[in-house]
Amino acid sequence: MTNTLAIWICILIAAFLAVDAVLFDWNTSLFLGRKFADLLWWMAFWR
Repeated sequence: MTNTLAIWICILIAAFLAVDAVLFDWNTSLFLGRKFADLLWWMAFWR
């Protein structure tokens, strides 16, 4: 991964979090975090 690509990914993630905080009161990030935790639990179960 190049530095330019890493910077763009960081900017996109920060923009997503800023929009989520301002418009959706962190609901989208919370939903995605819970689904990711469920995915990790499911993957650990099949390990």
